[in-house]
Amino acid sequence: MKQYHKIKTIWKRESERPCNMIIGEYAIPEFELLKDLQWKATEKLDGMSIRVMWDGDKVEFRGKTDKALIPTSLTSKLYELFGGEANEQLFEQTFDCPVCLYGEGVGKKIQKNGDKYGGDNFVLFDVKIGYYWLKREDVEDIAKKLGLEVAPAVKEGTLDELVNFCSKGFNSQWGDFLAEGIVATPKLELLDRRGERIIIKLKYKDFKAN
Repeated sequence: MKQYHKIKTIWKRESERPCNMIIGEYAIPEFELLKDLQWKATEKLDGMSIRVMWDGDKVEFRGKTDKALIPTSLTSKLYELFGGEANEQLFEQTFDCPVCLYGEGVGKKIQKNGDKYGGDNFVLFDVKIGYYWLKREDVEDIAKKLGLEVAPAVKEGTLDELVNFCSKGFNSQWGDFLAEGIVATPKLELLDRRGERIIIKLKYKDFKAN
């Protein structure tokens, strides 16, 4: 399964370091066109990208790329969640075709806030079956069936409303610390003319720099 696609920040960035956002200059014209629609945002976790892949026969998990090194403690948690015959049977019962679960690996020594998420874990945020990205309610349903945590929904609104929300900072669902930011898509998911998802990310720290 392919690695997770790159997510653009809503605005362009300066070409020279520290590459601050140029607030008001949209990264792509589609964002400006769709800015007044309703978007749905989930909490962006501060971890590492993990793929859990079911090919119809066995479960495998890898990092953002096939060569990415996953910390030993997180690897152990992934084996606990997805390894063994019982989990393979659960995948077979849940899916009738190959699927890729995309999530954030969190835990000690993983990024700045890794130890604040309550131990090593895999938090689901997206599911792709064939060419299709599943709806939020279907992602939540899969998380429930597989006994996984899912990136929490935190806000709905226009892009301006999401920017205002994220720029003020908000506490993570995992404790009394600021969430890294948000990831948002239009309530009705859309693709651009290149066939790529319309999706944005915003980080609280970017607003502190501007």
